[in-house]
This record gives sequence, C-alpha cells and structure tokens, in this order.
Amino acid sequence: MFQLTTRSLVRRPGGFLAGFLAVLFGAAMVMAFGSLLDTAAQPGAPESSVETLEVMAFVVGGWGLALVTFAVVSTMSLTVRQRAREMALLKSVGATPNQVRRLVVGETLVLALVAAVAAIPVAMALGRLLFAALEESGQIEAGMSHAFGPVAVSMGMANALLAALVGALVTARRATATHAVEALADASGAGGGGPLMGRGRWLMTLLALVATAASVTVTLTVLDGEGVDVINGAGPGVVAASILLALLSPVLLRGLTAVLGGPLRLLCGVSGELAVRNVRHRTGELARAVAPVTVFTGTAAGTLSLQRVENLQLRAEGAAILEDSRTMETMNYVVVGVIAAFCCIMLVNTLVSATAFRRREFGQQRLAGATPRQVFAAVGVEGLLVAGTGIVSGLLASVLLLLPFGQARAGAWLPDDGAVWAIHGAVASAALLVTLAACVGTAWRVVRRSSAVDAVLAA
Repeated sequence: MFQLTTRSLVRRPGGFLAGFLAVLFGAAMVMAFGSLLDTAAQPGAPESSVETLEVMAFVVGGWGLALVTFAVVSTMSLTVRQRAREMALLKSVGATPNQVRRLVVGETLVLALVAAVAAIPVAMALGRLLFAALEESGQIEAGMSHAFGPVAVSMGMANALLAALVGALVTARRATATHAVEALADASGAGGGGPLMGRGRWLMTLLALVATAASVTVTLTVLDGEGVDVINGAGPGVVAASILLALLSPVLLRGLTAVLGGPLRLLCGVSGELAVRNVRHRTGELARAVAPVTVFTGTAAGTLSLQRVENLQLRAEGAAILEDSRTMETMNYVVVGVIAAFCCIMLVNTLVSATAFRRREFGQQRLAGATPRQVFAAVGVEGLLVAGTGIVSGLLASVLLLLPFGQARAGAWLPDDGAVWAIHGAVASAALLVTLAACVGTAWRVVRRSSAVDAVLAA
C-alpha cells in the first residue's frame, strides 16, 4: 500500500495541489502565530512585551487555528471526494474498504507532512512581519528579536497532520461505505444523492452554535459596560458565527437556489437552467466554496466594524487610544489582514480546484448542444449563487455580533455611523469579485484548452 501511495502522489501531483496549498498556507499561519510564543520565551524578555505576545498568540492564534482546521478539513474532503471514480475502480478490481482507507490516509499524511515542512520558510517570513507590526506600533519594547522555534513548528505540524487526517477519514469513510457501482455513477455525475449534511457536520454545527451563543451572552451580560474589554467577547464570536454559518452552507445554498431558481431561468435562459440544475445536483461540492466566502466576509466585515464602533466610542468618551485599546486595535487589524488573506487564498484554491475538476462535465454540456458562451454564463450564474450565499451568511454573522457589541459598548443596538455599513459593502464587493473571477476565469481556461470530445475522453 505504501508503494501505491507514493506512486499515486508522484504520478498525479495536480490532483493533490488544492490539498497541498490548503495545508501549506494553514500551517504557515499557525506557525507564524506560534513563533510569538517562541519569542516571548526568550531569556530576558520584558514582562510587558511577553504579555502582549502571549495574548496575540493565544487569542488571535486560537481564532486562526479554528479557521485553519475548518479550511484544511474541508479542502482535503474535496480532494478525496474528487477521486471517487478512482476509488470505485480500485474496489471493483478487488481492493477491500480497509485497503482503500489506508491508501487515502497514507496519501493524506504524506501530503500534509511535505506541505507542513514547506510551510516553515513561509511561516518564518510571516512571523517576522507580525513581530515587526507589533514593534512598530509600540506594543512590544524595541530591542527584542523574533524567534522561530519548537513551539511554532510543533503547533503547525500537529495542526496540519490532524486536520488533514480528519478530512481524509471523514471522506474515506463515506467512500468505502459506498458500493463500487454507486461510486462510479456518483463520480460520473449520475449520482448526487445522499444527505446534504452528515451527523459529524451537524455535531460541529451544534458546537459552533454553542460558542456563538456563549459569546453573545457574555457580551451582553458579563462584559456589559466594561469598556475596552467588551470587544474581547464579541471578537471571537464573529469567528464562531462565521464558522457556524459556513457549516450550514449546504442548506443555505439549497434554500437560496430554490428562491432564485425561477427568476434566474427567466433572466438567463439556457445558462440559468444549466446553473440551477448544477447547483441542485452538486450542492455539497459547491457548498465547500460557499464556506470560505462566508468566513472571509464575516470575519473581515465583523472585526473591522467592531473596531470602528470601538474607536468611535473612545472618541465620544474623550479618551485617548491608550495602550490597552491600541493593543486590541492592532490585534483586530492583524486578524483581519492575516485571516482575510488566508480565506481569500482558500476561496480561490477551492473554486479553481472544483471548477477545473468539471472538465468532463463542461465537455458533455457542449456535446449536448451548449455553446462555450452558455457554459461560461452558467458558471457565472453559479458563481453568483455561491457568492450570494456566502456574502449574505457572512454579513449575517457580522451583524449577529455587532448588535450586542453596540448595546454593551455604546448603549445602542444599531450604530448610526455610515462607515460601519460602508465596511460591510466593501467587503461584500471584494468577496463577489474574487468569487466570480475564480469561477469564470478557470472555466474559460478549461473550456478553451480542449475540444468537447477531448475533454470527455481525457476525464
């Protein structure tokens, strides 16, 4: 099995690219924040700087860890699911479910290990940037040096291997439980049945719901009127709410498609019909693209708007932005920058991988009479549905914590500052542009690269 694993990785590197990139960038982000703990552990480090570094590493790194785990599990599940046909063929020639499972797990662990090692230089550079940002903003004393050591490496390696393993096991379990004929039908597009969300996903949704509810409750009760400390409860809640709605993306995408399906058919004709049918048939696959849109929109819009309300309240109180509030402001802007960049990379990575994998489907549509323009238009409509679901979900996650934060911090549920809502509009626009560019751009390259017959035969 090990020999088959290595041959599969060597001969089909393109099929593992999405998973490799997800693990690489995820491990890099975790290691970068972990390096702040290595820096704080240096002998002679000032106590005030140690506290700032530890807060940044544990609080921000903790949020990032949750997002990275979710992104890696989702991407690895997509990577394994795209190989349903290959696994079905293995089972049809006599491979046992246990052998298929060992093959998938072995490939995943080797891939995750290589990606995590490759992430070390990226993490070192990102860690230095984080350290420099803290130093330039006065959050830590001058003269300290950045350290990248065993804490950072162990955190990144452990997260990469565990998250990738969970993603592979979850998908491999489903693949090995399916008969070979059913798996071949599903891989060729004739399947598509099964529940939108399994028991494991519902369990994670319940945990995210509890975390979100706890954050809202703490913000409105324990932290009500506590000044700059209020954002400590609302900030993690934005991430929890974003993950909650990202986990519900299959249900939300199916619901939005049911509402907009009729109007899209009327407005877009054949392309609208193709798009609506594809979304209904491939809700599970497309929902994996909705998730990073949701997390990107919710985290970026939520954190920026919370910080905007915080700054307005400080000015209204006639207070200068002192060290504690400056630390929190820097922390939130770092969160937005790093996590938004990670989610954007994962969004593009997922969409490009999922769209490129549909080469055979695009060829079949063209053989059935669809023109290349109709195929592109259908992909664009799908992108609108994916982006619309993710943007609405992300904005809902942001507002879900913005309201209690405004009440607890400023005594008003709805902020009357136009910039707060402008932030939401700007983030939503960015999410829409990135989603459409990734979907349509990849479809254009896939369709233009080969004829319809070649696409079907090659796939």
